[in-house]
Amino acid sequence: MTLERIAWSIVILACLVTAIVLVLGHRYGYGGVAAAVGLAAATNLR
Repeated sequence: MTLERIAWSIVILACLVTAIVLVLGHRYGYGGVAAAVGLAAATNLR
């Protein structure tokens, strides 16, 4: 794995964790935004 892929994977993981925490805290809109940012970052792994 290259350093670039590792960095994007960390960003995606951080967004996923943030989205889960926000949804569990009943902040559904912010959780959705965090999930969308994670999905957008995931396109860079293709």
